[in-house]
Amino acid sequence: MAPLLALLLPALLPVGAGILKDVFGGITRLITGDTGAKPQNVDEYIKMQQADVERMKALAELDKPAANISLWVADLRAAFRYIAAGIIIVSTVVVVATNGLGVTTVPENILELLLDMSGVVFSFIFGQRLYVSLKK
Repeated sequence: MAPLLALLLPALLPVGAGILKDVFGGITRLITGDTGAKPQNVDEYIKMQQADVERMKALAELDKPAANISLWVADLRAAFRYIAAGIIIVSTVVVVATNGLGVTTVPENILELLLDMSGVVFSFIFGQRLYVSLKK
């Protein structure tokens, strides 16, 4: 049960948090009568969109590397999570395949660790997409 929980929890945590946020937000709106920030005309809608753009610009500025960094270092930094995820998945496949074919003998605790790590990686890669598709 614990390995299954370790696999499902990272994938379902964003979905659960989104559901709880929607539920408690709905209850709060019912109690207070608040309808939220909804634009009343086109001008207000444009201002809200501009505020969203400015927020995204600020977030992008926080994530921007230093000015004097080499281009390949910046690219490596941006892709590191996905490179690490690929290494974990490939190493798990190789270890499980060689163990299954009898080429090597890998202790069971190492196999469980690699499979748990691969599950977390899959949750990292596909969990956000699942959350976004469920929100629609």
